[in-house]
Amino acid sequence: MASPHAEELPAEGTADPDAHIYEEVTLCERMELSQRLAVEELITTEASYVHNLQLCLSDIRAHLQQKQLPDLDLEGLFSNIDDILHLSRRFLRGLEATAAQEHDQLLGISTLFQEFKEEMETVYKTYCTSYDNALLLVESYRKDPRLQEEIMDTLNATVPHTSASDLSFFLVMPVQRVTKYPLLLGKILENTPAGTSAHQALAAAVSAMAQANANINEYKRQREVATKYNKAEHLTLRDRLARLNTHSIAKKTTRLSRLFMHEAGFVSKTEDKEYDNLEEKFQSVASSVAALKENVASYMAHLEAFLVPAPHKQELQMEEGPAQQYQHLAEHLHRAVFPEFKQRLDRLVWQPLCSLSEMLVGPQQLVKKRLDKLLDYEEIQERKSELGSVTYDEEAAMNTYLAINALLVAELPRFNQLVVQLLGQVLGSLCVLHQDLAAEVLHEAEKELKQLPHGHMPLPAFWRLVEDTLQQAGAQLCTFTQAFETVTPSPVTQPLTAAEERKVLSLVSKHGPDKLYQVTSNVSGSKDLDLTLQRGQIVALLQRVDTKGNTSRWLVDAGGPRGFVPAGKLQPYSPVQGQQTGMQMPTQESVPDRRRHSYTSPEAPRPQVATFTPAFQMVAGFSFTARSPQEVSLQAGQPVVVLEPHDKKGSKEWSLVEVNGQRGYVPSSYLVTVPVQEPMGWSVPV
Repeated sequence: MASPHAEELPAEGTADPDAHIYEEVTLCERMELSQRLAVEELITTEASYVHNLQLCLSDIRAHLQQKQLPDLDLEGLFSNIDDILHLSRRFLRGLEATAAQEHDQLLGISTLFQEFKEEMETVYKTYCTSYDNALLLVESYRKDPRLQEEIMDTLNATVPHTSASDLSFFLVMPVQRVTKYPLLLGKILENTPAGTSAHQALAAAVSAMAQANANINEYKRQREVATKYNKAEHLTLRDRLARLNTHSIAKKTTRLSRLFMHEAGFVSKTEDKEYDNLEEKFQSVASSVAALKENVASYMAHLEAFLVPAPHKQELQMEEGPAQQYQHLAEHLHRAVFPEFKQRLDRLVWQPLCSLSEMLVGPQQLVKKRLDKLLDYEEIQERKSELGSVTYDEEAAMNTYLAINALLVAELPRFNQLVVQLLGQVLGSLCVLHQDLAAEVLHEAEKELKQLPHGHMPLPAFWRLVEDTLQQAGAQLCTFTQAFETVTPSPVTQPLTAAEERKVLSLVSKHGPDKLYQVTSNVSGSKDLDLTLQRGQIVALLQRVDTKGNTSRWLVDAGGPRGFVPAGKLQPYSPVQGQQTGMQMPTQESVPDRRRHSYTSPEAPRPQVATFTPAFQMVAGFSFTARSPQEVSLQAGQPVVVLEPHDKKGSKEWSLVEVNGQRGYVPSSYLVTVPVQEPMGWSVPV
């Protein structure tokens, strides 16, 4: 008899219909468990990472700072690890807060990573870029037994449980952590069912962190390229010649020809308006810094010369009174106030300005190198369009240009802003220093003023006293002037030599008498095309301006050489016709405008200025025979009177003259202007 449960047993070879359901449930449980473990790993490792950063800063760096080792570069070692710790603390709090979200924890983690992505990229860019330099410092400290001993003493005292052999054990942690974020997120993503909102959010977070790492690597590569090219090299001529070879000469020739083709318009230049605007602003800022540095250097040099003691200069012997009190004030300012001002000027203006100027060297080198690489880039691009491919070295050269250009476009805006800010601070310090100097001088002067006899006098009464004093001084000056004129000997004239007379005649014939000027004092030429002349020398004026439009330098003819002379050392020349007995007084209208003062003495007569009327005449340089009734004959050397320097049609080739009472036309080229020679002859001042 069959058992009643026999039919419940499955036949041999048939599958259990609920087995696949059990397997799916088991798989989901395993995925959920792995997902939960991956999330826990993310949070626990982040907490451990933050703890190690705190140890690195609060224990290790603080202990090294207390040692005050001069050869230890803590800033170069730890870079911006403070910013990383501050960021990681906030990020850890956000991760821990997602635990309370239960089913939405994965969405919270994904959102948190995407929110922190930009800030992480910024701080880790700086740290990763300086990490290689930190490793070089660690390696150099290993070679210094004293420093290595101090570092190991710090590690054993602060973190003995880590068994760290050097600082690199902690310095590598930020680099490892930022590269591990995509892996930790990817592990969570692998254990998240596809098609869910959490899966899509985690995929976006993984992509964001992978992109952040890619950007950090690219920025690090750009900085390495920039570091290679932004160093200013001070090479001797021998070093430069040693660097020349066939490859370098060919490369420089190609760049130069490319640049010439740009300027000639044969090939189009790669335009980048964004970079061009940034470079224009950078060059403007750099020139401003250079100009300010040059001016401050000149200012400090003059201040240094002013403060140099001069023991060979003896002070006047003064009696007790205001003059001596002013002398004491000047000595105090020279001894105490101005030296202190100079020290503050050097510390607050000159040294920051020099540092700012040094900051510009690297970017300036990089801007120059970018132009060289741009020329290479354009040349390779043309070759690539023709041949369809380029070599590995050419591809590397193109990537170098792209890296330099991208770095400049990214960094120049902030750099320009920073330089302008620092330049403004330097100018502000300069203004404040001068305000403080003025206040200090005024304070010292007020203390001396209280000791003067008129220090407490009301202002109107003080001005009346000043006016009376000036009137008395004017009267004394008038008396002195009159007495001086009575004892002053008459001017002595010195006849010109025969050679000087010939030179004057030559200048008159070439340029006319109204162009003659006399040198009032010795002139020593200090620039190109300047003349060196002696006092009393006669020259002819050619132009009242130099080649740069400067009206204080005139172009003159010295009777052979031509060049520039200071206009202030020239005066119109007039030949002296004997000793003049009368003096002509210039009218009020002819007197040049003088500086107006608050007081002028009505009793003081104006100084008399002697004026001489130039004595020139026109003579026939050659004989001429009249050929028509409208013309008149001339004999060589015969004086003539020019009535009109042209004919009826306005032509200057003929002049209307009067000779011995007869009028007629003669060729203008036959007439010569010469000085009238009297027995006294020509003269120059002694």
